[in-house]
Amino acid sequence: MKLMGCSSLIVFGLVVMVLNNACPANGVTCQEALMTLMPCETYLVGSGPGTPAVPCCAGVQTLVSQATSTEIRRSLCECLKKAAAGMKIDPGRLKAIPDYCKVSIPVPLDPTVDCSKVPLF
Repeated sequence: MKLMGCSSLIVFGLVVMVLNNACPANGVTCQEALMTLMPCETYLVGSGPGTPAVPCCAGVQTLVSQATSTEIRRSLCECLKKAAAGMKIDPGRLKAIPDYCKVSIPVPLDPTVDCSKVPLF
């Protein structure tokens, strides 16, 4: 179990490094977004408890508060979609985050989302 968590963290770290040079979305870089959501990693891959931890929800709320325009939402959508492709995320857990964290997320939480169709602000 520890080895699985370690390998997920390594994959996540590699994704962060690859996306490190992504353009900032009005001050929110892809790397910053991924680091903000790092506490969600164990929950999302199913190696943690059945509900997201408080730091995970705080990170989600921070990111949602920074997604103040369509441009930022689409940029963050692309960033998170690329990161999700490198991890074995449990889609059910991903979709449950808004309910558990009591936050409205303006972007569909689906690894197959078309980010160009993210709702206009």
